[in-house]
Amino acid sequence: MWDASDEALLAGYATGDRDAATVFVRRFQSKVVGLARLITRDRGDAEEVAQDAFVRAWRYAASYDPRRGAVVGWLLGITRNVALDRVRVSERRPPEVATDPPLDLAIDAVDETGEAVSRRDDVARVAASLRSLPDEQRQALVAVTLLGLSTREHADAAGVPLGTAKTRIRLGLRKVRDRMGALAE
Repeated sequence: MWDASDEALLAGYATGDRDAATVFVRRFQSKVVGLARLITRDRGDAEEVAQDAFVRAWRYAASYDPRRGAVVGWLLGITRNVALDRVRVSERRPPEVATDPPLDLAIDAVDETGEAVSRRDDVARVAASLRSLPDEQRQALVAVTLLGLSTREHADAAGVPLGTAKTRIRLGLRKVRDRMGALAE
């Protein structure tokens, strides 16, 4: 069961197979809790978010489409949405924006196939591109992409005018895109 594909585990998890559910949760638990903790900044909230994310994954497993991405990406998308909902409901925002996103969120530690190695390289290039940005641009990009803040929310949290926040995001995205294009050639 441990060497089953992510898609097979999700299918078993959706049907209520206990063994598949155990392996599915254990395979993705650290990534789900890690992302939830990154967003909520609270261990207790992160654990509740993770539990809710796994329940939603079970409930909505039929909506998973392998043509749109890997199981881990789909599950982390659910986790991100649940965590952002929790932060919004409690009206708490992280006091400071993480400047370096963890690299292991997009990497499946169990699968070291060529595709996983390629994803690891892609994540490393994106992280290097983010690290090369000025602090203000990096913080703005992380806030709106990983933490799900709106541009206005980021502007308020950073204490800058909305136009300044939009400019930082636009410039940061352009620099990352240009750097990624240059690395791909």
